[in-house]
Amino acid sequence: MTWLPVLAGAALILFILRDVFHTIWHPTRHGGLSRLVMLGVWRLSAHRGPRLRPVGLAGPVGMMTVVTVWAFVIAVGWGLIYWPHMPDDFSYAPGLVPADHAGPVDALYVSLVTLATLGLGDIAPTSQWLRILAPVEALVGFALLSATVAWVLGIYPALARRRALALRLSHLGRNRLTVEVLDSDGGAVLLDGLASVFATVTVDFLQYAESYYFYDGQESISLAARLRDAVDLAERAERARHPDVRLSASVLRTALDDLATVLDERFLRTGGPSDEVFRAYASDHGRSWTGARHGP
Repeated sequence: MTWLPVLAGAALILFILRDVFHTIWHPTRHGGLSRLVMLGVWRLSAHRGPRLRPVGLAGPVGMMTVVTVWAFVIAVGWGLIYWPHMPDDFSYAPGLVPADHAGPVDALYVSLVTLATLGLGDIAPTSQWLRILAPVEALVGFALLSATVAWVLGIYPALARRRALALRLSHLGRNRLTVEVLDSDGGAVLLDGLASVFATVTVDFLQYAESYYFYDGQESISLAARLRDAVDLAERAERARHPDVRLSASVLRTALDDLATVLDERFLRTGGPSDEVFRAYASDHGRSWTGARHGP
């Protein structure tokens, strides 16, 4: 029955590698395990109030937890492959009794040492196929480390773009732009620029879905808190007489609807119109949807 743990180990390894692929390298999919871990950390962070400290750690802690789970499950998978072949297919350093170091904990130890590329050498494979398999595990460990660095380097620029958009909306909201002010060529340019940035942020939510679980501390840089400003701006611009402004307002409204679709399909599951989705988004991030309104 030695093949049972081997098959179980291989299944665990393939499951995690698939999750890593869909989370980091697939541009429009999201790994199932990583999503559950991030969502679990988000829910446990007690984020219902904007001043609660734990919510600010939800995103970073969630990513660290995901990487830890990936590494541990991969190590367990390889350990299950090694275990049935211990101690016969392994060599032991002097002072170690092979029969006393052939259990599942020892197999996990060998796997962790190999995955971390430490290469301590006190327990090493001797059969040919295991001597090939062990370096493969080390390569997987190195690839996992590289993928984690790439993941982090991708998440934080996406967060910066989202927060910059929120700050821009905060600036516009505080200036109380009226229909008369927007009814000009400059108003059309302003709306077109906002629609373009919203398209970029929508792609960020698709490609870096984990960024949703990062809490934006100040209200001025929280997109969940400032979306109402964008909706109000589009509504006012739609009443303008200038045809270019009305066209730009329609494009901005479409960009907002696309963002609402992504937020609802990936995270919120309200099934409602854009305003309802944005209200749920604000609530999920501890923000007030009604508090962002400015101007007539």
